[in-house]
Amino acid sequence: MTTTYVVLLPGDEGAWERATPEEQAAVFARHEEFSRALAERGHNVTGGAELTHSRTTRKVARDAAGQLVVTDGPYAETVEQLSGFYVVESDDLDDLVQVSAILADPGGPPVEVRAAVDHSGDAG
Repeated sequence: MTTTYVVLLPGDEGAWERATPEEQAAVFARHEEFSRALAERGHNVTGGAELTHSRTTRKVARDAAGQLVVTDGPYAETVEQLSGFYVVESDDLDDLVQVSAILADPGGPPVEVRAAVDHSGDAG
């Protein structure tokens, strides 16, 4: 059964901004390798994106009185931010996890693979 997964990519935005062009090129090469491996092993990428820096974030909430509260990023207390994601359809979670390891930096934050909830069969 095909399941939709989201591969979440946390990252240290400061480290990315300090990276040399060669270091950034090496990261992009790993993403190309990831995409190639997914295709070769029968996984289907249906979406994804690199996300903008957290300083462009808007946080939306409601206070206790129900009033809308909007705050701007960045969130300095958080070192790691979500830097991007892929949406992948797959019949083989174990293999998808193995391929996702291509994107994990040694000693860096873990790549998270999470299934999307399928509500298509829910009664409406």
